[in-house]
Amino acid sequence: MENIEFKFDEQGLLPAIVQDARTGEVLMLAYMNEESLQKTIDTKTTWFYSRSRKELWNKGATSGNYQYVKNMSYDCDEDTVLLQVEQVGAACHTGARSCFYRDIDLNDDSLDYRREIIHDVYQSILNRKENPKEGSYTNYLFDEGVDKILKKIGEESSEIIIGAKNDDNENLAMEISDLVYHVLVLLAEKDMPIERVKEVLTERMRER
Repeated sequence: MENIEFKFDEQGLLPAIVQDARTGEVLMLAYMNEESLQKTIDTKTTWFYSRSRKELWNKGATSGNYQYVKNMSYDCDEDTVLLQVEQVGAACHTGARSCFYRDIDLNDDSLDYRREIIHDVYQSILNRKENPKEGSYTNYLFDEGVDKILKKIGEESSEIIIGAKNDDNENLAMEISDLVYHVLVLLAEKDMPIERVKEVLTERMRER
């Protein structure tokens, strides 16, 4: 931190935004003083300053819901830090994954997709694998095995080619979605997390 002149407020604090390094989801907002900031850098786990208790606290020390810091950055004014973490369990003291679990209705439906939808679908597939449901198509694929899953991937790949050749973007989007779903089923069948694919893609980007 020797080359960074952080601008702490009159109480010696600066806000720290905590974000899931995997999905980008904002998990919580807390405050750091110089000591907790240094402890976070040294231990690679999050340390904050409690304004109510007037003391440092290490997230997860009592709950076990530690935050392992994967990246830290700071804003242009050097008065706010952003931490990207691997979150264990829930970030919120209520037991919610994120402290920001309540929405204000703006009557605006222009954002018609979820940034985390790929992970949401994958988690749903994993849940079906662990908790089978009668009549579930996902469970049907798992029951049939890897050959059936691969067959579906081949079929959906062909449908993508047809959709692209026909210049039908609406159909193409649906067929790509079908392919992504079946690829995610294959990952679940092979017990491979999405993160493994991200690691390979990240490594390829570094090589370019």
